[in-house]
Amino acid sequence: LVRNELPAQGLRLAALSGACHQCLYQFLAIIPPSNRSLRKLGTAAVMVDTQRPLTLLLNGSVGDREVCKIQYHFGEFGNYSLVVKTLSTSTKTVSCDLVINEGPINSYLPILFAFLVYMGILAILIVGRLFMKIDPVRNWVYKKLNPRETDRLINSELGSPNTTDSVSSDPTPRLWSTASRQRLRSLDTFRGLSLIIMVFVNYGGGKYWFFKHESWNGLTVADLVFPWFVFIMGTSISLSLSSMLRWGSSKWKVLRKILWRSFLLILLGIIVVNPNYCLGPLSWDNLRIPGVLQRLGFTYLVVAALELLFTRAGAESGTLEMPCPALPDILPYWPQWIFILMLEVIWLCLTFLLPVPGCPRGYLGPGGIGDFGKYPNCTGGAAGYIDRLLLGEKHIYQHPSSSVIYQTTMPYDPEGILGTINTIFMAFLGLQAGKIILFYKDQHKHIMSRFFIWSIVMGIISAILTKCSKEEGFIPINKNLWSISYVTTMSCFAFILLLLIYYLVDVKRLWSGAPFFYPGMNSILVYIGHEVFENYFPFKWKMQDSQSHAEHLTQNLTATTLWVIISYLLYRRRIFWKI
Repeated sequence: LVRNELPAQGLRLAALSGACHQCLYQFLAIIPPSNRSLRKLGTAAVMVDTQRPLTLLLNGSVGDREVCKIQYHFGEFGNYSLVVKTLSTSTKTVSCDLVINEGPINSYLPILFAFLVYMGILAILIVGRLFMKIDPVRNWVYKKLNPRETDRLINSELGSPNTTDSVSSDPTPRLWSTASRQRLRSLDTFRGLSLIIMVFVNYGGGKYWFFKHESWNGLTVADLVFPWFVFIMGTSISLSLSSMLRWGSSKWKVLRKILWRSFLLILLGIIVVNPNYCLGPLSWDNLRIPGVLQRLGFTYLVVAALELLFTRAGAESGTLEMPCPALPDILPYWPQWIFILMLEVIWLCLTFLLPVPGCPRGYLGPGGIGDFGKYPNCTGGAAGYIDRLLLGEKHIYQHPSSSVIYQTTMPYDPEGILGTINTIFMAFLGLQAGKIILFYKDQHKHIMSRFFIWSIVMGIISAILTKCSKEEGFIPINKNLWSISYVTTMSCFAFILLLLIYYLVDVKRLWSGAPFFYPGMNSILVYIGHEVFENYFPFKWKMQDSQSHAEHLTQNLTATTLWVIISYLLYRRRIFWKI
């Protein structure tokens, strides 16, 4: 509530979000002057954003003279008064005082409560695991359940016993270690972790701003997961192609599988992002062509074909002679690196040299009210222009994340054509992680040290490109553009995260990977399922208060947990959807 006690002038109220870089102030309200004869104050009520700090600017309605400026981070459901009055009639000094009429709520308490609930569930599972190591308890469970199924549950889902247990007990507990040699659980755990966070943020993330995509430059939790999924896809490509070729499959047979899988991913993606399941056939007029699965499919096609084309016998086993032994995961694959570097040169040239009508060359901004409103129709620069030119405005995403804060009106697709080049680079870096695992097979220290070195190198490149700044770097971190700095930063995080999971799950076996391991084994089914059934019970229901974080968080966590349970049940029944 803005209360104007100035008798002779009305006020104009405007606001600027702290998340909006180089933006214009946005008009909120006109506050009339006070009427002393009627003892009536000029007032106006407005609703303001609470996600980021806000700057309120009060100007005189006549002459546009600045009266006062206040920066404040308002709290959710708080009620405030901004009182504008004259302190001294002689000097005409004006004061603007912010008064809290009703204190805001603590909007983060639901997160704390949810954390405690899940920690309680985890504690119960850990206690159950400890009890299962007690012989009388284990024997009682054996009597109540199918012994063979129970034994598999103990060893597969809850982890393997130590060496002394294996010697003194039934030999079947060695099933876990045997299976782990055939398939690295850490990769499925990494994939499942990325997927579950993706499902959670796609369902709404409790309506918290940090569980939504960043409006333009910068990172939130939601911006981490897709590149991680791409990264681990690249790692899996390296391992799976190596396995198929080692077992005698011809390159032509493997190529046919690659083409078929890519086609299916792209087709499923087009169906999933255009959900007219109950509205008749899809209409080409408004069909969105890009999407997550489409990008995954095309990226898989390029990276897998590249690996298949240039793979060399003996490179993975270390039998090839190399001039520089310190680079065994790079030098044998120099043709692939040349191809990837050529793609990056193409991205740089198109991004910074392509003329875009009405926009400065090399523009990387959001358009709209950004850059002081100079380029309102230049959202995404060359990336947006290429998509609109080749695909058409109606065939790309209509509600980009920049539309809220930057008030952009142009459609822009974060899964567009130009960004796919850097997605290929992200998958290729994941491919490098797979080559490290193959080259240093069972040499855990070498594998982890190479992961760490790659992470440091990617981090240094990111620091140079961004100047360690959100907005002022040469190439800012930007998920919408899939900028090169975004890829190097995400791969830096991915190498470190994979190192930690690999150490805990496959080296020390302190963690079985549960519960993320199960959705990681059925990633395509979980992703498509969560998209298709997003608006159906029990994944969504009508809420009593649509403004409540607690209700949104409960609904989103329930839906995400259900997909974990579904993937666990499918794993128990050995049902896996592979394409």
